[in-house]
This record gives sequence, C-alpha cells and structure tokens, in this order.
Amino acid sequence: MASADLKDELTCSICLNLYNDPVTLQCGHNYCRDCIENVLDTQKGSEAYTCPQCRAEFQERPVLQRNITLGNIAGHVLSQEDCEIFCTYCVHSPVLASKTCLLCEASLCDLHLTVHSKSPEHVLIQPTKSFRNRKCSRHKTVLMYYCTEDAECLCVSCCLGDKHRGHQVEVIVEASKKKKSKLRTIHGRIIKEKKEIEKRVQSLQDHLRQIPGKTAGIVERVEVHFREIRMKVDNLENHVLNEISKQQEQVSLSVSDLIQRLELKKDNLSREISTIEDLCQMMDPLLYLQADRRDLTDVIGEIDGNLKETVAADLSEDLIFKTLTSGIMNIMSGLQKGYYVQEASGILLDVNTASNDIHISDDLKTASWSEVNQGRPETAERFEIRRVLSTKGFSDVTMFWDVEASKKGAWRVGMTYPSIERIGHYSNIGLNNKSWGLRRFNKQYTIRHDGNEIPLQIRPSSYKVRIYLDYKAGLLSFYELGNPMRHLYTYNTSFTEPLYPVIAVWDNAWMRVLN
Repeated sequence: MASADLKDELTCSICLNLYNDPVTLQCGHNYCRDCIENVLDTQKGSEAYTCPQCRAEFQERPVLQRNITLGNIAGHVLSQEDCEIFCTYCVHSPVLASKTCLLCEASLCDLHLTVHSKSPEHVLIQPTKSFRNRKCSRHKTVLMYYCTEDAECLCVSCCLGDKHRGHQVEVIVEASKKKKSKLRTIHGRIIKEKKEIEKRVQSLQDHLRQIPGKTAGIVERVEVHFREIRMKVDNLENHVLNEISKQQEQVSLSVSDLIQRLELKKDNLSREISTIEDLCQMMDPLLYLQADRRDLTDVIGEIDGNLKETVAADLSEDLIFKTLTSGIMNIMSGLQKGYYVQEASGILLDVNTASNDIHISDDLKTASWSEVNQGRPETAERFEIRRVLSTKGFSDVTMFWDVEASKKGAWRVGMTYPSIERIGHYSNIGLNNKSWGLRRFNKQYTIRHDGNEIPLQIRPSSYKVRIYLDYKAGLLSFYELGNPMRHLYTYNTSFTEPLYPVIAVWDNAWMRVLN
C-alpha cells in the first residue's frame, strides 16, 4: 500500500506516468518537463499562464526549476520495476522476457521473439515496462531519430514538422555511437589530465615534504655564518680596544716624561730668576761685572729652547679607525666568499660531444642549430642530436653560470652527469635521472628531470638564464636574469657524479655562455 501511495506521488498529473525530468512551478506543483512545456505552449498568447492543477496565474511564462531529488526517486522506482520483465504472451506461466517491442509495447521471450515481426518499425530494446521515455510525448510514436542541431530525440512525425525541418537528423543508434565515441575520447583525455594532475600533486607533495629539511639546512648555515660574524666582530673589537689601550699607555708615558722634563727646567729657571734678581740689585757696577761673567746669549738661548720640545703626543684616531675599517673590510671580504657565490669561469663547449646538427663558435661559447651536417666523426662521446656538453664538470663547489638565448626557436639548458646516454630517447636532457633541464618553447618555461616535465606559471620576460649549483647541499636552481632576477625552480637531491653544463638547441635557436 505504501509503495502504491509513493507511486501516486511520483506520477505526473498530465501524462499519468512516473515523472520524466520533473520540474517545479512557482506554486510548488511538479510535472514532466515535456508535459508542462506542451501545456504552456498552448497557453501562449492568452492573458496569463496557469498551473494545470491549482490554476495559479503567472503574468509571464514561468521559469521551470528542475527537481533533481524527485527525478532521482522516480528513476529509482522505475529501475526497480524493470528488474524482472516477463513475456506478455506467456499467460499460463511467467517467462522472463529477452526483448521489448516499442511499437507493440509488448515484451517477448525467446520463443515469441522468433515469430515476431522483423520489420524496421518494430524496434526491439532491452526489456522494460516504461514506454513513455521511448515515445514522443506529442505524437505518441516511437522515438527513432536524433536531431543533432537541437539535441533532441524525434519520432517520424517530428522529423517532418516545421520545428526540425531542414535539420541534420540521424538514426538514434548511429547518433548514440558517435556521441559515445566522442565521450570516450573526452574520457581518455580526462583520465590523462587526471594522471598529470596526480603526478603534479605528488611532485608538489614531495617538494612540500622537502621544505622543512631544506629550511633547517638553510637556518643551520645562516646560524653558522652569524656565529662566525659575531666571533670576527668580537675579535675585531678586542683588537681595536687593545690598540686604543696601547696608544693610551704610550701617550701617557710620553706626556708624563715631558712633564718631568718641564718641571726640571722650571726649577732651573727658578734658580736663574733668583740669581738674576740678586745681580740686578747690586749697586756697585764693578762688583756686578765681576760677579756676572756669563754669556747672555747662552742664557737667552736656554730660555728660548725651554718650550721647543713641549708638544705633547696624542692618541692616533686615524690609526685606530684605519685598523677598525681594515678589520671590517676583511670581515666583509669573508662574507662575500661565504655568501656570494662565485661565477664559474672558463666554461667552454666541448666540440667532441657536440652533435652534427649544432655549430660551435670559434671561441667555444655559442651553440647554434644548423641544417648543415657538421661532418664531425662519430665517437662514443658525441651526442646523436641537438646537444653539447661543456669541457669540464663541477663537484664539491658552489657556483653559477649564465647563458643568453635567441628570441627564435626552442632551447633547453641545464646540468648532467657525464654518464648520460649519447644516443636514443634517454639521451634527451631531463628524460633520465642523470640530467636536469629548463626549456623555453612557445613563450613558456618547463623544467624536466627523470621524465617528469612540469610547466612553470612564470611568463618569460628575458632571454638570459642563470644556473646555480650548490653541490654539497644538493641544490640546483634556475633563475631568469630579468629586472628583477626571478627564481624559476629548484631541485633538491644528492649528487653522485660531477655535473657538466649542457645545452640543447633546435628550430634555428642559439645559446651563448656568458661567463
């Protein structure tokens, strides 16, 4: 009884069948979309649109809101009804049907199917009790065609009507095959895109897990540098303060000695003053001349020389600040060696590794793509296509090197182990676990290692690139030398072989080492 009541609630009051794509009016009543659309079409041009059940009026054609929940319930009930379909003609004992004829609206077992009409109008489908979705709601005939322009399933009468006249129409089976084929193609692309996203997410998660370790390593190195700076500053401070104390002691001794000498001279002068006063008081000229037999010139010279050597020594501020400045410059020089990475010098391209589609300049700095075979002999060191190594590799160093590239064509630059393959698929930069590369093509950067190519969201704005290597820390970074310089990507790993600069160019591109 409850099942019957539920079915009544799921029945459209217009077609008296279970809801098919149910929609709701503003008054709250539900109908099949096609059913209410047909009713509203008949009301077009009248004073108002009305609900078939409650007669609620709408001044404008009502907007139909899809009732997803009601549609899901109706579909569930309908699927349960179609679980077991019995043959219409086996009246004495129920036999499961194998097909349903849409024209006859009858289900057939295998026996009755053999005698059933094979004409095209008798369309056979999987057993079902529901025919309302299989027949035109207007003409009540079987839906056999599909209008590709309006994306509607049609009966024969609909095809001949004005609405679809001149439109491209296909048999439903063929239209279904075509749409499924397109859907499978989209499905494949979605799966591929999903895998790429999963791969990218995995790469980002790996990068995220590495960040704490990288941060801890950087913090440790910074703390070591600051400890060294503090130690050097403390040592410099002690050295300068000791220099000041030394100068203070020397100046103090010098000034004290000068004071003693001047005090002695002052005592001598006091005695001279007393003697001269006594002589000046003698009234008898003869006695005076007999008593004062000294040369007055010597007396005057002694008086004038009393202050010639009385200039006191002082602290040498120039020397102190020169010592301080020199110490600070030495600390800064040490900081530059510790913080500012040195540019690698002497990077030259190795002609013995250059493929024959690359021209190497006379100064061994520029690699250019060439349509003319360079005719170099085939050796085990030579790349098959588009690549060239530098003449030397780097290990246990922190360094960088810069390159400038052409505006045209495509290129890839990076670093590789010398054991990289020289021919075949895995000789390409980044398609193996022995090389790391940055590519620019069609105004986009991508980075690649071990076959994992990741597009970067940074829009290129310069044709110069810096490659930074901290071998011991396991860091390999790419920067764009624009204004300002921009970080593109950093790999964090453990290197097991020396790393050689490597360049790849094609499509009329060139690349030059700037060091």
